[in-house]
Amino acid sequence: MLIRFKKSMEKIAMGLLSFMPLEKDVKVLQETMKDYMEDDQQQLFLWKENEDMVGAIGILVDDTKKLVTVQHISVNPSHRDAGIGQAMVNAICTRFGDTHAIEPNELTEAFLSKCK
Repeated sequence: MLIRFKKSMEKIAMGLLSFMPLEKDVKVLQETMKDYMEDDQQQLFLWKENEDMVGAIGILVDDTKKLVTVQHISVNPSHRDAGIGQAMVNAICTRFGDTHAIEPNELTEAFLSKCK
């Protein structure tokens, strides 16, 4: 289930995003989290499977261009190859797809191309 990020989930979200190659540095990760918390156009969602948060997907919503860019997508390694990444992308498409085009950035392009 896709859940909108809340401040109380910060440590969990940081842990999940740290699996992204460019988010391994703590300072970079802290800046990314700050962006998601302060910029209204950037939204972070977590994926809850049973009682555990096992994935994260971060997007940039441009209502002017009617575009959603997937900036980050990460799944806990012990839950990979179970369709969670695909489920997160599908949930974003369901939430925004009627009004916005969904596109990857350079970091998420390879994964999103597999999802189609």
